[in-house]
Amino acid sequence: MTEYSTPFYQPEDRVPLPPKNAEVFTTCCDYCVMACGYKVYRWLAGSPDGGPKKHQNALGQDYPLPPLQGGWVGPNQYTQATYNGRQYNIVVVADTDSEVVNVGGDHSIRGGCIAQKIYNPKKPTQDRLKHPMIRINDILMPVSWDFALDIMAEVSKHVIKKHGESAWAMKYFSYQYFENTYALTKLAFRSINTPAVAHHDHPSIVDSVPGWKDVGYDIFGASLEDFSLADCLFISGCDPFETKTVLWNHWITKGIHENNTKVIMVNPRRTTGIAYAEANGGLHIDLNPGTDLVVQNAIQRIILENGWEDKAFIEKWTANFWETDSGFGQGTRNTPWQWRTTWGHFQVKGFEDWKKWMLSQEESKPEVAAKIAGIDVKKLYQAAEMMAKPKANGERVKTTVCIEKGNYWSNNYLNTVSVGTLGVILGCGGRPGQAITRLGGHQRGSVNGGKYPTLKSPYKVPGRRRHRLDVDRWLADGHVRFAYVIGTTWIQAMAGSSALEDSFKALTKFNPHQVKSFDKQVIIDTLKKRIDSGGMVVANQEIYLRNPIGAQYADIVLPAATWGEDNFTRANSERRVRLYSKFYDAPGDAKPDWKIVSMFAKKMGFEGYDWKDSNDVFEESCRFSRGSRKDYNVIRTVAKRKGMKAQDFLRTFGTKGLQAPLLLDGDKIIETKRLHDYNRKDIPETGPEGVSVIKKQIMAFKSHSGKLNLLKSPWHIWSDFYDYMTPREDEVWISTGRINEIWESGFDDYERRPYTQQRWPANFVEIHPDDAKKNGIESGDWVSIESDRVPIQKDMNLGVKKDEMFFSSLMKNGHIELSSGQFSAVAIVTPAIKKGVVFTDFLKLESPSNSITPRVPDPLSQNYRFKVASGKIRRIGESPYKHKFSQMSFKRRDIV
Repeated sequence: MTEYSTPFYQPEDRVPLPPKNAEVFTTCCDYCVMACGYKVYRWLAGSPDGGPKKHQNALGQDYPLPPLQGGWVGPNQYTQATYNGRQYNIVVVADTDSEVVNVGGDHSIRGGCIAQKIYNPKKPTQDRLKHPMIRINDILMPVSWDFALDIMAEVSKHVIKKHGESAWAMKYFSYQYFENTYALTKLAFRSINTPAVAHHDHPSIVDSVPGWKDVGYDIFGASLEDFSLADCLFISGCDPFETKTVLWNHWITKGIHENNTKVIMVNPRRTTGIAYAEANGGLHIDLNPGTDLVVQNAIQRIILENGWEDKAFIEKWTANFWETDSGFGQGTRNTPWQWRTTWGHFQVKGFEDWKKWMLSQEESKPEVAAKIAGIDVKKLYQAAEMMAKPKANGERVKTTVCIEKGNYWSNNYLNTVSVGTLGVILGCGGRPGQAITRLGGHQRGSVNGGKYPTLKSPYKVPGRRRHRLDVDRWLADGHVRFAYVIGTTWIQAMAGSSALEDSFKALTKFNPHQVKSFDKQVIIDTLKKRIDSGGMVVANQEIYLRNPIGAQYADIVLPAATWGEDNFTRANSERRVRLYSKFYDAPGDAKPDWKIVSMFAKKMGFEGYDWKDSNDVFEESCRFSRGSRKDYNVIRTVAKRKGMKAQDFLRTFGTKGLQAPLLLDGDKIIETKRLHDYNRKDIPETGPEGVSVIKKQIMAFKSHSGKLNLLKSPWHIWSDFYDYMTPREDEVWISTGRINEIWESGFDDYERRPYTQQRWPANFVEIHPDDAKKNGIESGDWVSIESDRVPIQKDMNLGVKKDEMFFSSLMKNGHIELSSGQFSAVAIVTPAIKKGVVFTDFLKLESPSNSITPRVPDPLSQNYRFKVASGKIRRIGESPYKHKFSQMSFKRRDIV
């Protein structure tokens, strides 16, 4: 039995401490939206290390330290890397001096291991991409940058000239650093002017939470302190402990213990955070997937029927019919927020009209909603009381409302409208502890270098309205001839991934025109023939070779530099902008994305890409941030006055950074703690300098009137799709998400960290004991999850009548085809998951759960419905982990 109980990962028992003279750099964690502050210590390998006494080391600590005290240096926080060709020791630890975000140096398991992200040829990062490659005879072979980019440019020119700009597509990481996203979008929107562009997590360029943006809320308006100041937190669609750990461990638990904050969590799965919330007076609403709308509307109905709404706030800050409708002129109202807020399906004449509508809805009745959601109706009444019932002294409850992907990636538009109107009647927005915000996934590094060409999109919907281009469908229909893919696992990350991969295969590998020569002109001619025969050429820009987008389908692979390998800037969930310092060399000939764009754009003949370093890109991007929630333009202005580079000026603010949007009063930078702050007093009477932009969302709300638009959220628009996706016979709901130990697809943590691999050697699926018994499944068994009725929307069909874009009409008119999908996982039998629902990792590349998610975007917003899938689960045998104890645990996660 000894061999079964010995973990293969045996951590080092000694790591060096940085000496007093070690160089120190500030940066932030590269992973979740919190962006915790970190310090990097660097000293030459072979030079003396620091000693255990605080006067002997750069951290100023006496070692060993007590458990969990900040400043500890463990095996996963140490590595080696080169800088200017010389070998250095590197220690990366959370900043114990931090007064913001991760106060005192707290961190997650992901951030705590971030030193292992650094390229080290002696460690699992050795397979970083180091050279450009061209696929020849189906083998990716190293070439020079000029060779690869000459081919990419000539093929791109051919596509644009012969097939049009819309045939040149880009799929990219919208969350990355300002320098990189600015360069990429400048290329796509300003220079090429293509509508065939999509973010890493959407089929189009769309808003994640369009409903509450239409209501008038910004999606990241809160300050982190709002989570500590609230009397009640309503959290729907994620567990912050699992996904943004420091938000939970510091800010939310601070509220629970110091402010008696009660936490309501809406999730079909009972997690560690939920168990902790319940143990401290909180509430778990364990709803069926896809039923958030009726739960939210029933809670609102209870609040309205009891008169618990914030009447003073509603009177002052909600728009009447004229205020919602005015200011648009007599045009076609092509932009989605215009036609949605003035369309009969959703528009109301003001609060009383909206209230009358809500109270008339059958599905908003608590008993009806509870039956649809599969919950105890008492929980709806309890939630309404916790959020809105006045205190004994007559004071209003301060409630903060926050959602994430489990909520908005199902019934996207209607869920987010409903959450928005819930925020309105609770008086959320602009006051401490009364915020409404997304919790966030990735950090916020997007800045557009050009305007999206909406009028080039062929996707028309009823009423002379236009959606942005669905790139997945555009590709599947054969309209994409060149695809530039940057920093995303396009196939597995999208819905209906099996069907999408079939399209990639047909357009690339199965096309007869394949490169079989190193002759540059022959390669170009061959790829042109493929394009003209209806095929597609793929260029993939990445830090690792990803399967299958890079390993199987890319004709050109370009190696990118990443965190720590250049100076970059980015914001977090409370809009805090900071510098991520360069402190080591990128591997081989890898280059930052902005640099690759610069080289490629010049070969295309485009002007304006003569950037010398990342600071040049950052400074150029500053004015394009103006008016946004991340407005950081004043950084450049003040830096120039001081004779400094903008990045160097930002560096002086360390891990604290600057909280945007930023305003300027003389030489004083005015930060913004929270948006929608109508009680704000720090803006001078004369207004800030002209370099600043005061948009309505700073001191009011994000609508043309500055007030909040109450909108309808009718269940019937969603119900036909929900009825189709509801499990039949022996099917179950398939819910997906992240767990604490793994970041996203695991591209540079799970796959390259033995510490994590030992814990999660394979994909998992949580299943309720009753469902497991019914299917003969035990913990440790391999199971298959399959569906033969995965709906895939095809065609760029044009809608004429108002209901033609809804699911039942799409089915009736032949715009939906059924596909199949399947993946395998190791079963974990636990009562923590709701009966009739299973939960699995959302993006395990070798076992992709998105193979069975429906590829039918929300017709109102173009967002995918990743969290509403169903399928059959079957036992296929025992895994090697069932009887061994060296890897994988089947213990419950909902423990406190």
